[in-house]
Amino acid sequence: MRASSTPEAIISVPLDLSQLALIALAALAAGAVNAIAGGGTLITFPALTFVGVPAVAASVTNTVALSPGYLSATFAQWNDLKAQRHRLLLLAPVAVIGGIVGGLLLLNTGERVFRQLIPFLILLASVLLALQGRLRKWIVARQAKHVKRSDAWVVIPIFLASVYGGYFGAGLSVIVLAVLGLVIDDNLTRLNALKQAVAFCVNVAAALFFLFSGQVVWLAAGVMAVGAIAGGLLGGRLAGRIKPETLRAIVVVIGILVSLIYFIRG
Repeated sequence: MRASSTPEAIISVPLDLSQLALIALAALAAGAVNAIAGGGTLITFPALTFVGVPAVAASVTNTVALSPGYLSATFAQWNDLKAQRHRLLLLAPVAVIGGIVGGLLLLNTGERVFRQLIPFLILLASVLLALQGRLRKWIVARQAKHVKRSDAWVVIPIFLASVYGGYFGAGLSVIVLAVLGLVIDDNLTRLNALKQAVAFCVNVAAALFFLFSGQVVWLAAGVMAVGAIAGGLLGGRLAGRIKPETLRAIVVVIGILVSLIYFIRG
């Protein structure tokens, strides 16, 4: 199998039924995890590389497959977004441009270099996910101080976060929420809705850009999309029965173990 990270190369990865079943289960789990606690990419990305998908193509395929899930999550919080149209008009173009820039950087990163970056990226995402609870508490505590700044200050850090999201994506929501909480004086519910909209713009922009890259493993993407949608529905039903903190801790442990495996394998 010959693979390249350049846009001109069309990736081809033969997958048997057992491999398709594995990535479908990974996407099912990721969809459920995203619906409850977040961090689903820490499950699906390693699964793709495990079945033989090259690292760059795995990241591209993962983004394309999971991006539809952001649409339903965004519309679910539409009521909290309607009163923030001025912020959406400011941040949506920034997120779109950042997502495309991140996707462009990914496609122009050599396979070998990207594989060397993987353990660091997964470890970073795991740490961010582990700190998510403390971040929310910090934002709530900060809201009581009413530290007001112009919303325009959020543009540059959101752009940088969006570039990261287009490049890899895991932990993007945590980064975006931290940036919004640092700059914008608003309640956590509205900031969380705005975070979801930014993440949606980043992922959809990157996914649309990747459609023409030749790096999408379409069979895997289709199977994963179905699994992620089913997982999202399952997660919605289990949300009241499973503590997000417990599930988040499990995903963090998995992420750290996976990063160690990548470090060892080199």
